[in-house]
Amino acid sequence: MVFTADDKQLIKSLRQSKGYSSRRFLKEFLQKNWTRRGLDYVLSNIDKCGTTERVPGSGQPRSARTSDNVATVEELVQSQEVKLQTHRTVCETARETDIHRSSIHRIIIKDLALKCIKK
Repeated sequence: MVFTADDKQLIKSLRQSKGYSSRRFLKEFLQKNWTRRGLDYVLSNIDKCGTTERVPGSGQPRSARTSDNVATVEELVQSQEVKLQTHRTVCETARETDIHRSSIHRIIIKDLALKCIKK
């Protein structure tokens, strides 16, 4: 069961003010159809962090799409104005930078907003 923002605020206030447990929430809010596992997860976040929101920086850090790699790929993929036809393909860029081919493709599409066209 996905909790709405209002549900999370209600759970947070009752947990902090009255110390409700997951079983107490289930008993008092039967119409909500909450699961005990879901409530335990929300309550553990409230106890650890004091909030129901995701903690910034808690996900897996970026490894391939860093700003340095984006700049490197941008140099290699686009033709220079002075030297036309000097761009490289996705595979050539991947070989030169030691970044995986799919990561190069993702950088080109998402970060540089370009399209990959096969020769």
